[in-house]
Amino acid sequence: MNNVARLIKTGAGLLFGGLLTGCTQSFAQSPDNEAWFLGFGVPDYMEVWIETADVVDIRERVFRRAGSGIASIQTPNNNKGSPAGWPDSPASGKGRNVTGADLPRLIYVRWQSLAEPQTYEAYIVIPESAREIMRKPEKAFCRFGAEWITERRDNMGIGLAPGGIAKVWLGGACLKSVEIARVVGTINPKGPYEGKSGGKHRPLSEVSKAYIEKFGIPYGSW
Repeated sequence: MNNVARLIKTGAGLLFGGLLTGCTQSFAQSPDNEAWFLGFGVPDYMEVWIETADVVDIRERVFRRAGSGIASIQTPNNNKGSPAGWPDSPASGKGRNVTGADLPRLIYVRWQSLAEPQTYEAYIVIPESAREIMRKPEKAFCRFGAEWITERRDNMGIGLAPGGIAKVWLGGACLKSVEIARVVGTINPKGPYEGKSGGKHRPLSEVSKAYIEKFGIPYGSW
């Protein structure tokens, strides 16, 4: 059974594997729900490959592979980047709109941390307080347009870091990001690609490899 089927229902400890039977949704736009953005970023040089990010919305519908692929990253030459810690107001990262879904209740992420290398998975429970933030319109001053607008924090950014760290923020185009969750994932026992690659992870870029060989990985800073 797929890892998503082992997600745990908040506060009840009940498996909901049955949700996967006939409940996986397509990404067609729903007229009843506005799309929200799901993006991923990582610290400088700490490259990852997202195998899958699966969303469960508040109506218990499962949206497989709402995210996958390369996360947003900076890899400055000459080791001039700084991977330790997170920005005060991080951007949402690289991703796409989750269309047709209601607001998220839980997100499952499985990713390869190429800096180590290691394969992690994390179950991120989205609290009701975060959904209230996503629903609430707020006034914000946009510097690039030099004007006041009203928008919502419906851009969800997940920062992935070595050690299985997954940190979640909500922001908007002109609203400062606010932290809503931090989860320490676990090592996926099957390894990269669910054991289908013979234990081989994707390769680390030469720029990132050079930085890590010289300075190491700043565990504990995320």
